[in-house]
Amino acid sequence: MATALFISRTDLVRNTIIDGSVDTDKLIPFIKIAQQMHIQNYLGTELYNKIAELITAGTLTPGANPDYTLLVNDYVQPMLIMFAMVDYLPFSNFAVKQGGTYRHRSENADLPSKEEIDFLVQKYRDYADFYTRRFIDYMNYNASTKFPEYYSNSNDDMYPDGQANWVGWVL
Repeated sequence: MATALFISRTDLVRNTIIDGSVDTDKLIPFIKIAQQMHIQNYLGTELYNKIAELITAGTLTPGANPDYTLLVNDYVQPMLIMFAMVDYLPFSNFAVKQGGTYRHRSENADLPSKEEIDFLVQKYRDYADFYTRRFIDYMNYNASTKFPEYYSNSNDDMYPDGQANWVGWVL
């Protein structure tokens, strides 16, 4: 089954430091990963599936579904863009090809250090946390009246996470 993406490659390029020449095939997997891991975590399975159904049906429009359109455009998409960057950046220098795993090299540029990549990842994680807090605040005031799916998860569904701050791995 194909995944209905909540953002496009264009959304990612226009709202981040990604250059327009980056291959779409390099970006789409990270959009999917961020959407399935991070966004579904905050939406919960039922609301996530509802939005995916609206996108697939072509009815995520202000005229047909104004509340869902506002939710996706103003809250979900900004979160997803930032989370996609968090997931993409650590892999951006690498390519896996028939001969093995390679690190990209450019004749007129320097490769960033691990610390510099970690800095960028942390900045995008901070942005993602900001948009996630906005989303959670919006849902706290509107979910019960506008988005019944937010509270209708059951059994093995993912339940919405109400915490916006990523504090790192706890071992």
